[in-house]
Amino acid sequence: MTPTSEELLSQEKFDELTRELDELRTKRRKEVAEQLEYARSLGDLSENAEYQQAREMQAAVEERVQKLENILKNAKIVRGERSDSVGMGSKVTVQKLDSDEKHLYTIVGAEEANILSGKISYHSPLGFALIGKKKGDDFSFHTPKGVAKYKILKVE
Repeated sequence: MTPTSEELLSQEKFDELTRELDELRTKRRKEVAEQLEYARSLGDLSENAEYQQAREMQAAVEERVQKLENILKNAKIVRGERSDSVGMGSKVTVQKLDSDEKHLYTIVGAEEANILSGKISYHSPLGFALIGKKKGDDFSFHTPKGVAKYKILKVE
């Protein structure tokens, strides 16, 4: 994704990222500033491990703040709407064509993706291949191991 591209988010994820950003801007920045001040008081900054660690922490916090600001600025809130075709927020049951194993996935934005809880990004190869498909459709997509072929059993 480019830094200025639109990011689709659920209202819940938007609110969660907003809370995280607020926490970083208020509490975390203050904590890091206090750690830097303490480390400076220890003397020689060139050989001060505490100071270097605090500077690295400050950089990480600022990088996350910038990333969250960009995501939230470009966010589009989507609600899972009832539809026959797969879209953001859809719950989709799929079955690999050469297997009896079934999988339930929820289509989400990149920031919400968590394969362990069955949430896949619409940017992922599987998520992208599912968008717009309907119950009963067969579809395929490329994976590092070759082409994977699936059938959609249910769309909620």
